[in-house]
Amino acid sequence: MASFHLATKLSSIPSLLLSEAFNQKTETILVLSLALFFSIAWYVWMAKNSSKGKFPLPPGPRGLPLIGYLPFLSTDLHRDFGKLAETYGPILKLRLGTKTCIVVSSPTLAKEVMREQDPTFANRDVPAAALAMNYDGQDIGWAPNGPHLHLLRRVCSRDLLSNKSLDSVYHLRRREVRQMVRDVSSMINSSIDLSELTFLTVLNVLTSTVWGGTLDGEGRRTIAAEFRQWTQEAMALSAKLNISDLFPILAPLDLQGTVRKMKKLAVWMDNVFDSIIGQRREMDSVQGEEENQKEESKDFLHLLLQLREAGDRKTPFTVTDLKALLLDMMVAGTDTTSTMVAWAMGELLRHPHIMKKVQEEIEQVVGMNNIVEEPHLPKLRYLDAVLKETHRLHPALPLLMSRSPSETCVVGGYTVPKGCQVLINAWVIQRDPKTWDNPLEFKPERFLTEEYNKCEIRGTDYRFVPFGAGRRICVGLPLAERMLPYVVASLVHSFEWRWPEGTNYEFAEKFGIVTKQAVPLVAIPSPRLSNPELYA
Repeated sequence: MASFHLATKLSSIPSLLLSEAFNQKTETILVLSLALFFSIAWYVWMAKNSSKGKFPLPPGPRGLPLIGYLPFLSTDLHRDFGKLAETYGPILKLRLGTKTCIVVSSPTLAKEVMREQDPTFANRDVPAAALAMNYDGQDIGWAPNGPHLHLLRRVCSRDLLSNKSLDSVYHLRRREVRQMVRDVSSMINSSIDLSELTFLTVLNVLTSTVWGGTLDGEGRRTIAAEFRQWTQEAMALSAKLNISDLFPILAPLDLQGTVRKMKKLAVWMDNVFDSIIGQRREMDSVQGEEENQKEESKDFLHLLLQLREAGDRKTPFTVTDLKALLLDMMVAGTDTTSTMVAWAMGELLRHPHIMKKVQEEIEQVVGMNNIVEEPHLPKLRYLDAVLKETHRLHPALPLLMSRSPSETCVVGGYTVPKGCQVLINAWVIQRDPKTWDNPLEFKPERFLTEEYNKCEIRGTDYRFVPFGAGRRICVGLPLAERMLPYVVASLVHSFEWRWPEGTNYEFAEKFGIVTKQAVPLVAIPSPRLSNPELYA
């Protein structure tokens, strides 16, 4: 999805080529000529092969020679694709450079892709930037379907993100959430950037959970600060239009230098991982296995190294696999979870009566003389409905992660070519008036009704797929299910929140790898709990 962020207009394409890749006019003409030649050859080949099939290609808008439909798309791809779906139907085709993009916008067709033909659509269309950053695309997010991917997912679901493992590192999550509450309590009656606060909190929770027993407090804070800067640079590179993704034949030239820049960032992160892994191994050798079982020593890195030592000879779990999993958790977990916390808090601020109902529920379950703990969360049914409604209206990845069929197949009566890019428009599906009553209204109560109370974020109901579905559903879902309600519940139970005086907050989206709020969310806290020691 991020591989072809289409904010750039038609006029910016040659300017990128000129300013970032070539200094000579003749070289520019040569590259554009090559792109035009391969674009025409590809178009002729597609037209020839599609005419042979029994089923036609999906309908869609005509584009321009060479660049396809690129210049007609805005920065809000999910909205643009939604408007096109109104004209062309729930499955449509666009040409983006030499790429064929199929967009699916209905629960029925999403079910076809993610369940009925799940094995066929289990591969990704991997952008060049992801290959450079994520160990040649061998991480759990981008790896092709096969034994290696199955190994990584098994390690996550069975060992790393099982209930037992998550329970064993709860003390680390609790420590960072309590620190968040202390930080907010030191800024009472001051304006707080909740977007910033939630990002730092989730980042601290993840760094603590991943290697909290390995590093001391200062070490964790240093890594968190450096990782934040790294993430911002990596996301900015990933979000750029990349000519290599639109015209794969030109990828070896890396015309914009995106891959070179991303590789430099990848080397830095790899060195960080090597250093921390070395510290962990040294700690284990000094402490011994018995000492290492102490609660304060446990973290995800400890668990992963144990798995590495007890690896299966047939499908070995390598150090590179370990690093790839760490990177996935840090990048995907931080950005998506913090974004969803900010969206949830924004909706609660916009709807004070809903905020009040959430606080009353927490008060009944937790009490005003106590702090929120993770064991309380399953009892907070209305908060769960609020978070589901937030996911419905503001999915972190509105187009999910792209899929690519391993063979030509048929979806909804149309041919979907092998190797094309397939996007599921969850944003449109979850706002479809045919499925949802008053779909633009923030109404958590809908998820407490008989019609929708079985809609879970685990991808079993294709009207509601914020984390995807099938074998490529987000593997970090078990951790997100704990972190998101824990952070939100702690914020609304410990504090009252209000807009700064005179604020006219613009609740707009900024489309990207993860769709964030266009304007930072700023609010003012005041204490709710009568016992000051609960903020200590």
